[in-house]
Amino acid sequence: MKGLIYKEFSVFYKSVDKKLLFIAGAAIVLLICNAGAYAGLLASIMLAITVGMQNIMCFAFDERSEWKKYQLAIPVSGFLAVSCKYISVLCTVCLSLLGSIFLNLLPLILFRSFDVSIWGLSILSAVIVPMIWTGVCLPITYWFGFQSAQIMGLFVFIPTFFLIKYFEDGPGFQAMTVFPPGCAAAACLGVIVFYGISLIISVAGYERKR
Repeated sequence: MKGLIYKEFSVFYKSVDKKLLFIAGAAIVLLICNAGAYAGLLASIMLAITVGMQNIMCFAFDERSEWKKYQLAIPVSGFLAVSCKYISVLCTVCLSLLGSIFLNLLPLILFRSFDVSIWGLSILSAVIVPMIWTGVCLPITYWFGFQSAQIMGLFVFIPTFFLIKYFEDGPGFQAMTVFPPGCAAAACLGVIVFYGISLIISVAGYERKR
């Protein structure tokens, strides 16, 4: 099982799309220049989206290399085979989390601005956005193939983009950090439950094609 997790994480690391990183980097620089104290939050969301997109690209690598045929020959259950991919996604979430902390340090240094609510929402976004993105796309990949998951990934990205635009053009970025106490804990619990359900659906899809 450790070998499969290492394989998944290695594919993520080696298949990093340089164009995607360049676009994300340019967007983050623009956010830092235009969003001021909220740059770390918006940059964290952008980074989390990038991590989610990169995970989807790893699914494409598996499909192109016909990894499924080799995986079926490995003496592991379908649950373990699928779980390894989900665990590897959690490993990439750690990268998103570390990146969020770094990105929030930049506004702190540049603008001498520190807001606990901004940092908290940034860290929350860095964790839940990749989990939601892959939690949606992985079951679709196992049931219908990568191309269907790629299309669905766009439907995940579009609401996120328009949500940011809504706050930018409407109530302002400060409204993003105003949420009831306990909302963050409820969001984390909801994402964990959603991720578990996603795993069960993916295992069913994997077993169906064995």
